[in-house]
Formats: sequence, structure tokens, C-alpha cells
Amino acid sequence: MRHVLAGARIFDGTTLQDNAALVIEDGRVAALLPEAEAGPPTERVEGIIAPGFLDLQANGGGGLMVDGATDVAALRAICQAHRGLGTAGILPTLITDTPDATTQVIEAGIEAARQQVPGFLGLHLEGPHLDPRRKGAHDAALIRPMEDADLDRLCTAARQLPSLMVTLAPEAVHPEQIAALRAAGAVVSLGHSDCALDQAEQAFAAGATCATHLFNAMSQMDHRKPGLVSAVLSGDAHAGLIADGIHVHPAMMRIALRARPQGLFLVTDCMAFAGTGLTQMDLGGRRVLRHDGRLTLADGTLAGADLTLAQAVRRIAALPEGGLVRALAMATSEAARVLGRQDGLGILRPGVRADLTLLDHDLTTARLWTAGDHRTQSRKASSTSA
Repeated sequence: MRHVLAGARIFDGTTLQDNAALVIEDGRVAALLPEAEAGPPTERVEGIIAPGFLDLQANGGGGLMVDGATDVAALRAICQAHRGLGTAGILPTLITDTPDATTQVIEAGIEAARQQVPGFLGLHLEGPHLDPRRKGAHDAALIRPMEDADLDRLCTAARQLPSLMVTLAPEAVHPEQIAALRAAGAVVSLGHSDCALDQAEQAFAAGATCATHLFNAMSQMDHRKPGLVSAVLSGDAHAGLIADGIHVHPAMMRIALRARPQGLFLVTDCMAFAGTGLTQMDLGGRRVLRHDGRLTLADGTLAGADLTLAQAVRRIAALPEGGLVRALAMATSEAARVLGRQDGLGILRPGVRADLTLLDHDLTTARLWTAGDHRTQSRKASSTSA
């Protein structure tokens, strides 16, 4: 089946093109051509066509959290909730939990990959090898240093999953463990850490390539004792950014964007609320409350974000150091680059699956056009949370 999509601006992962058409054959991109050369369009759309959005930190969605009870059906439902919000692929994310819970989620993830669950890119294990001084909403009682059994479990998972991201604190691991994870194929991301600059740089030298939710739950930019934030902004590691205007002040986002012309990508850090009207949920026996775009524990601690990638794109696009092209890249090609995948994620080029995110002109509505089937629901980013 051949489709020709025209009428919208088309972002290919790097550049934004006007008066162009996207040719799709049998569910894959065949060509990106000037509209006059593509033949009669089979569908005219307005707004922006982009590669399918990617979210590398999604703790839940559709009323479900990634936890010790997660199975393939739950991962499928969480991925589907995000696809309903215009996001083509996610890394379902387990925050600090028990070894048994980690094993359960890994097994579910391996099976989800085997079944080719739509939207499942792999897993993100955020903890438990963190620094309790920067625990955020993680359960301090479950945070612990990495042991040999943990390393074996993670390395085995990295070899069996399409992608595995592991967030850890340099204080909780040895450089040799980071190197082993990297050699097994895991993406090692530093986060929930109070490390000094030299500790962060040592971890990056050992094989870490990323930082988790820049500015949040990490040592800051002290002028005499620079921490993890300073290591990221002065280095070349990738870093996720929660662009909700709550986790990071717009002024700090501008500083980061100016310091790092490349390497930053958008994440939602969303919870089970994504794609639902829920106002509260349970997190390991603690109540998370949703109010005015903010998720908090009872004591006011931020507990994930009430955010969609479309909302995040709109915020970055409005900043002088951001702009539309960079904002779209941060939700697509920059995120794909973190995973190092060679299967066309985050870009539009001949041969890649036609998983597209369609945005309206004011970046408030996102819907998914998936491998030839665009019969997906659209949602308003201004009124739907993730």
C-alpha cells in the first residue's frame, strides 16, 4: 500500500522542510520529496509531521505503574497509553525496588520484546543503586550499593533486551561495574547522586554516557564544589530534561540549552496518571497527589511529572535557545542517539518504519500515524497529562 502525506511541515530528525511530501510504502518510509514530485497525495494533513516521539523515562501510564507486579499485559497497556498521547516508543521505567521486583520487570520486558509489543523500546531501571542523600521520591529503605548478583542480573538483561538504561549513582558502584554494564550493551546514566565533579568524570570515563533528569536529584553547580550538573554541562554526556517548568526553572533550561547545543533530550518522567483523569495513586504504600500539573507525595516531594512530550516540545520551542527544530530533535533524534540504535528510530529516511507523530501548528495536539495505520486517537496536550 502506498501513501503520500502532504500539506504539513515535515521534520526528518534534523531539518524542518516546507512544501514537502512523505511517501510511505508498505508501512515504511519510501521517500521525502518536494510535494510537486511526489504525485497526488492520498492524505493532506496540517501542522507538523515528525518521527515518532521517544520517551526514555516513563514510570507508568493508563493507570498502571511499572512495579513488581508488572507483566507483559501491563507493559502493553502502558505503551498503548503513551501511543494514545502521540509517543511512538518508550522505555518503561522501574524506580528503586527489591531484587525480586527488578527480576520480574526484566522478565516481562524480555517477553514484551519477544512479542514485539508496539511502542516497547526496552527498559529503564532507575535505581536501586543510588545515593540516599538524593533519593527524591525513591524509597530510601530499598536503596543499596551494587553487588555481584545485581551486576550479573543487569548484564544478562542488557544482552536480552532491545535497550536497557540503568540509572545509578557513582557513589553506589565501582568504575569496573560501570565498564561491565557498558560492555554488555547497557546505557549507563548517572542520577540521584551527590557526587563531586571528579567522581562524575570518573564514571563517565568508565563508560557512563548519560545523566538522568538533569538538575533534579543531583549535585549542583556550586562555584567551588562543582557536582554532577557541572560535569554534564561542561562535558559531552547525554542528559534527559523534564521540561515542565516545575522540575526545572525555564532560566535553568536556557542555561543548559546554551551550554549544550547537542546531547539534551526530553523525558516525561510520567507516572500512572498518564492518559487518565486520575487525581491520586499509590507508590509503594505512599500516596501521590495530582494537582495543577504537579505530582507530589504528601510532604510535597515531587514524585514524577504530569507532562506529555508535546507539552515539553512546546516549552522548549518557546525558549530563545531552543526553538522548534531543536525541540523536535530533543523528542526524536536526540533521544534515539542515547540508545545507539541503528534501526531508524528518531529519523525519517527510506526504509524505516513509518511511525510518525503528527502535531498541530500550535503544538497542542499530538497523534500517532503508525506504519500505515493513522486511526489513532488524538489528545490535547494542554488538557491531557503524561
